[in-house]
Amino acid sequence: MSDPRITSSIFTRGAVDLSALRGTAPASSRPATPSQTGAPGGPATGGGAAVLDVTEANIQSGVLERSMTTPVVVFFGAAGYPDSDQFAPVLERLAAEGAGQWVLARVDVQENPRIAQMFQIQAIPTVYAVVGGRPIDAFPGVIPEPQLRQWLAAVLKAGGVTVAEPEDPRLDEADDALMSGDLDAAEQAYRKILAESPADAAAEAGLAQVGVARRVAGADPQAALAAAQANPDDVEAQLLAADIEVLSGMAEQAYERLVGLVRRTAGDDRDRARQHLVSLFSIAGPDDPAVASARRALASALF
Repeated sequence: MSDPRITSSIFTRGAVDLSALRGTAPASSRPATPSQTGAPGGPATGGGAAVLDVTEANIQSGVLERSMTTPVVVFFGAAGYPDSDQFAPVLERLAAEGAGQWVLARVDVQENPRIAQMFQIQAIPTVYAVVGGRPIDAFPGVIPEPQLRQWLAAVLKAGGVTVAEPEDPRLDEADDALMSGDLDAAEQAYRKILAESPADAAAEAGLAQVGVARRVAGADPQAALAAAQANPDDVEAQLLAADIEVLSGMAEQAYERLVGLVRRTAGDDRDRARQHLVSLFSIAGPDDPAVASARRALASALF
C-alpha cells in the first residue's frame, strides 16, 4: 500500500503550534464529554473515554495533556459532509476496539474554526495523530480500513504502545490459495490487497511467491540445478536454479548465484539478473539479514 501518512505535504505548510491553544479554557471550565457536545460525525459509538468531543475548552486536557501518556487521534469533521459522516463511525469503532490504547478526539470544524486553523485543516475530514504533546502524522480524506489499521498501528508504536499485528482475513484467503496450488486465485487475491494497500509487504511477498511457483512449475529441481552448475553463463538456467533454491529454503545460495550472474553479464542479461534478484528479495522482506547482505553485494557488483 502507499503510505497514507502525508507528513511531508501537510507539515511543510508550517509547524502546528499547539502552544497557542494552551490556557484558552476558562479556569472554571471542565472537559466536555461526548454527551455534552455535538459530534462531527454523529453520536459517539466508542463509549467511555475512548472517544471525546474537543473544543477550545478541553483541548489542553483532552488532547495535549492526554497525549503525554496515550496517543490521541484527532478527527476533524463536520456534520453533513458525506466523507466525514461515513468515516467518523469507522474511527469510533476502532477506538472502542482499541480498549484505551488510544483516544479518538473529535473536532467539529464548523463549531471550532480556531482549532481547525491551528492545525491548518484544508480538507474535511482530516485526521491527525498527537503523541507527547506534538502532532506526528496526518492524512486528509478517507482511506480504506486496512490502511487505517496500519496507520494506527504505526501511531501506537510511535507512542510506545506494544502492538500485536492484526490478522488480515484477506491474506489468509490469498495464502490458502497459494498453499493449495491455486495460483490464479492467489494472484488475484494478492493483487486485490495491493490495489487497496499498495505497500503491503505480505501481499508483495505472496505475489512474488506466485511468480516463483509459476516459473518452476514442471521443472525437475535436481536436473535444473545440475544444468545451472554445468552452464554458469546460461542466464535462463541460473534464474531457474535461483527460483528452485528459494523455494527449497536456500535463499542465500540463490542470492549469491544471481549476484555472481550480475558480475559476469552485461546489458539486458545483467538487467534481467538484477531484476530477478530484487523480486526474490521481496519474498523474504527488507529486514532479513541475508537480504541486507545480498543488497550490499549487488550494489558492489553493479558499481
